[in-house]
Amino acid sequence: MRLNTTVNGEARQVDDVWEGESLLYVLRERMGLPGSKNACEQGECGSCTVYLDGVTVCACLVAAGQAEGRDVRTIEGLAGLAGGTDLDPIQQAFIDAGAVQCGFCTPGLIVAAHELLARRPDPQVAEIREALAGNLCRCTGYQQILEAVQAAARARQAGPA
Repeated sequence: MRLNTTVNGEARQVDDVWEGESLLYVLRERMGLPGSKNACEQGECGSCTVYLDGVTVCACLVAAGQAEGRDVRTIEGLAGLAGGTDLDPIQQAFIDAGAVQCGFCTPGLIVAAHELLARRPDPQVAEIREALAGNLCRCTGYQQILEAVQAAARARQAGPA
């Protein structure tokens, strides 16, 4: 089948997609977007979290055909959302807080945190924990991740420097 979708604001077409392929596989292997990670393939770890029509999903659980005619935004598409090339404040905050270690969970955590901050600009720690509960990290112990989300919330409230 031919898949026509918009990925990170760009119309994309991929031929010879098997209906059973996951959106994650198509993004990584057919479109060359390796940011979303392939870890559990069961929707348990959150490392493949992307936006599908503005809603976060585990791309490993979405059949590629379900993305036909829809809008997908990956970790690669968060940078430069305002028209520039700068990292999104949540991406920069993860770097600054040392919340990136092995990096496997990072893309999914950042997308999930981005979604949280879009709907809750000043979340409490409990809200951050709940929003990120579907994303597993084995390296950081989560403290740096919480600090990164809080810093990004402050940066977004402060506006452009």
